[in-house]
This record gives sequence, structure tokens and C-alpha cells, in this order.
Amino acid sequence: MTRLTAQDFQPEVLQLFDRYVHGDLGRRGFLDQAARFAGSPAAAAALLAALSPQFASAQVVAPTDARIATRRASFDSPQGHGLVQGLLARPMQPVGKRPAVLVVHENRGLNPHIEDITRRLAVDGFLAYAPDMLASYGGYPGDEDKAREAFAKVDQAKARADFIAAAQALRTLPESTGKVGVVGFCYGGGMANYLATQLPELAAAVPFYGGQPPAADVPKISAPLLIHYASDDPRINAGWPDYEAALKAAGKRYEAHVYPNTQHGFNNDTTPRFDAAAAKLAWERTLAVFRQHLA
Repeated sequence: MTRLTAQDFQPEVLQLFDRYVHGDLGRRGFLDQAARFAGSPAAAAALLAALSPQFASAQVVAPTDARIATRRASFDSPQGHGLVQGLLARPMQPVGKRPAVLVVHENRGLNPHIEDITRRLAVDGFLAYAPDMLASYGGYPGDEDKAREAFAKVDQAKARADFIAAAQALRTLPESTGKVGVVGFCYGGGMANYLATQLPELAAAVPFYGGQPPAADVPKISAPLLIHYASDDPRINAGWPDYEAALKAAGKRYEAHVYPNTQHGFNNDTTPRFDAAAAKLAWERTLAVFRQHLA
């Protein structure tokens, strides 16, 4: 069966899907508007099914992969209640301390795709930890609509504090060298940008198509940045010129790439928005930055 790509969908449908993913449209709103392009409600439902994640078929590193060890790890929440919970993955060999990478999920919590990303980083030699901001709500529910509904309830001030706590905890784990970087996607990309303004000890930050921090916070950034953008992503890209101007004015170290003919989410290989060539190049660049700055 031929895998669908973004080119198989009308641009207007992709824009509607982006609004649906980010909460500007509900499921019914997407279906009603997509039916105008698809021709019927049934065809619109088929479009939504085709665009939705297919986690099993895109898995790269299985949970049982003998090259890595994984476990659920928890840290105290600085908000005084509950725990920061998530998936910790590390290489099995060679034995020893590893540089650490905090993995920040999209706006659906710690779903199977982000768990897979975390395991991939372990295969590539890193101690990787992916916190789950839906842990207090039972974790990823296995349904995208339910995940979005749960994520809308997340206390974002607590989430920001919990991600900071997770990054700091990674520095002190026995398996860690103390060097920590962060990579995030979509919501997580915005969080990676935020963490760069909050953690002077952060060794590197890699936001994928993430929202930008306020210009006033940019001077607080110490970590080098590797910033990935999709070319066809007006919602996120609108904030880039001001962010870049602030980075330049503050003399910050950054490298930014806009990947031609790509959609928001191009690194996510569970949906048709995935662009294999762009994702491969972006991931190679990401690993190179982590190996350089976390060594």
C-alpha cells in the first residue's frame, strides 16, 4: 500500500487539519468544513482518518529493543503536589554515564510517537527522558480527541515548572553526565524555546516548529539553538522574524533551517504530513548539535 503524503491532500484540508490539531476546530468543525472540499461527510471522515496518526506502522525502535533499557521515572513536582512522570530510556552498552536529552511532547501528551522518539535517542547514545503532562489525567488515552480534551485541562504554569524540574533532575541522575539538552515538537518546540530562557545551564535546545518566546526573554538564553521550521506553517512562522531579530540583537548562538515544501509536523512519521527527506536531515542536524554541545 502506497503511503500518503501531504501532496495527496488539498492545501485547504491541511490547513483545516492544523486548526483541528491545535484546538481551533473540534472534530465536528473539521468534518463540516472538510466536506466542502471532500464532497461528502463520509469523504471528510475518510480524510480525517487518513491524516490521523498511525503509531504502530511508524514505530522505529520497539519497547523491547535489546539495545536499550527503558523505565518509568518520576520526580517531585516543584508545585508541591504530584509527580513529574515519564519515560526514561538509555543505551545498554557501553556501560557508563550518558549526556541527557529532555524530550518534550506535542499537545497530546506522551503518545507512542514521542515514546518512540525517546527510544531513538537512547539508540543514538543518549539518556533520554520524556515527561508526560497528561500523567495526572491517566496518561495518553489512546484517542487523539480525548488526548486533546485532556490536554486543554493541563495547568500550563505547573507544566512549565515541571519541565524545568525534569531538566534539572536529569543533571543529577546517576546515569547522567550532567550535560542536558532539550528537543521538542510543536507545543514541545515552544517549550524548548521557553526552557532555553529559563535554564542557564542548558547545553543545547532544539525546537521543531515551536512558538517563540517573548523578545524580552531572549537575552536570558545561554544555550546554542538549532531551530527547525516547516515552510508551509504560517501560524508558527509569523513569529520567527521578531525572534530572529531578538537573537541577533542579543548576540545569541543559533542556527535556523526552513525546510522547503513541508508542513507543520513534518518530523512526525505517523501522519501524511511527514516529509522523509526533511525529517532525516533535521534529525541528523539535531544529533550533531547534541553530540557537539553535550559531549
